[in-house]
Amino acid sequence: MSDQLKGSISSLASESRLYPQEVLLKVKKDRHQLFIGIPKESSEHEYRVSLTPKAVELLAANGHNVVVQSGAGKGANFTDHQYSEAGAKISSDVEEVFSSDIVLKVKFPSLEELKKIKNGKTLISTIHLNDGFKERINLINSKKITAVGYEYIEDKVGGLPIVRAMSEIAGCTAIPIASEYLSATNKGMGVLLGGITGVPPTKVVILGAGTVAEYAARAAVGFGADVKVFDPHIYKLRRLKHLLNRQIFTSTIDHSSLQKALKDADVVIGAVRAEKGLIQHIVSEEMVAQMKKGAVILDVSIDEGGCFETSEPTNLRNPVFTKYDIIHYCVPNIASRVPRTASRALSNILTPVLLDVSQCGGINDIIFQHKWFMKGVYAYKGSLTNYHLSKKLDLKFKDLTLLMAARF
Repeated sequence: MSDQLKGSISSLASESRLYPQEVLLKVKKDRHQLFIGIPKESSEHEYRVSLTPKAVELLAANGHNVVVQSGAGKGANFTDHQYSEAGAKISSDVEEVFSSDIVLKVKFPSLEELKKIKNGKTLISTIHLNDGFKERINLINSKKITAVGYEYIEDKVGGLPIVRAMSEIAGCTAIPIASEYLSATNKGMGVLLGGITGVPPTKVVILGAGTVAEYAARAAVGFGADVKVFDPHIYKLRRLKHLLNRQIFTSTIDHSSLQKALKDADVVIGAVRAEKGLIQHIVSEEMVAQMKKGAVILDVSIDEGGCFETSEPTNLRNPVFTKYDIIHYCVPNIASRVPRTASRALSNILTPVLLDVSQCGGINDIIFQHKWFMKGVYAYKGSLTNYHLSKKLDLKFKDLTLLMAARF
């Protein structure tokens, strides 16, 4: 080889060192393996389960371990055999189920159940602000449990998928429930919900213009009822009319108009969601006392305190009480009337979330990678991270976004 050719090759090799060089990228490790526990609901009035056998099958196929307490799916008509065939471990040992890395419940755990969850693990469940809630939150923080609320979990476009799904169910079931308690067999006034030829239609008043109102109004209109909807926000009323695609009576909430509508109503549905964590009684005790005798009140907002001053929480076994001769239906977990449908809805939402948790590398990682999941976290490593809950419970608040900033 000539000296000139050797010089050219040497020059080319030297020049190539200045170009970006090909480097093997680090291969991402397999997804994080999850250990999920599904306990049997301890409340005798809660029949839902967080994951169906089909969801367990999908999680197991992705390499995750699921332990299901024996009988957990019974209320929703899912058998232990179905869960076992799907790849879950069936255990009668409550301690084993609650020792999982992620405990998935429907009802907020009791004090005894919280004691079984290991320090630093994760709880995903609903939140119900009842007696003893503050004590249980303090226990969660003392054990540095990461707690995620169904009511706070957002989807990737900022919606509240679990709230919406349960609200759809509540709205769909509200009208048949009202019809049931208007009948004379249930000591109602003995009228048909809706209307027939020559008979004036039943009058239904709905407080709130959200998802519950949408589905309740759709069902009531389908029955032929005369529907009136009240809400503080014009944009919600406008949206509701657009969704229903028909002209119905809508009004902002003012004392005079609402009082007149309540006096004529056969059915009143309370479906107002809390704003900034707080809900106010829209209907006073005096207004309830002036309603028709035998009318029916369904307070779907009872899990947040209710929007009727006369409301008191009931349960599926004893769902109603009468005050001022008005029938009150105030069941907080109304979706549990149809537990199989509700369980499927929950499972459809929670399964992709769990797969995302795995893909991100675990609970801690998804919290700081995705704001839509972070919004669902109300307790993290010893601190209450939901502002509205901290105000209600008079506890110290720590902003998770500040923790995220410190992390990066």
